[in-house]
Amino acid sequence: MKFETFDPATVSAGGRAARKLRLFDASDDGPHGGHVLGQALGAGVTILAYGNDSPGQGPVLHVHPYDEVFVILEGRARFYVGDQVIDAEAGDVVLGPRGLPHRFENLGPGRLQTLDVHHCERWYQVNV
Repeated sequence: MKFETFDPATVSAGGRAARKLRLFDASDDGPHGGHVLGQALGAGVTILAYGNDSPGQGPVLHVHPYDEVFVILEGRARFYVGDQVIDAEAGDVVLGPRGLPHRFENLGPGRLQTLDVHHCERWYQVNV
């Protein structure tokens, strides 16, 4: 793993304490879904869990005023981001840049499970 270092003396928690919120019920056997708003977590990102078991299904075309990063945890997906078509599988990360309409669908076979990181403390979306 490659990362850059920094001087820990130059940062502080800003008065925030560690916090835990529930994104989804992991004991559920089906695809996981849920969201945690960054404002509730005290962070600058909103986290969504998305999953489905049906090839061809996925969120409708939509757009955000901030970047969205998709982490594919299980399965295969086809992303439509602006004019690009990107096929991704478990272990891949896809960027949906702010202002570009995007959607994705389960390519199958089996479950698609993603973790979607909205680079904003709130969830803003317009379906197009």
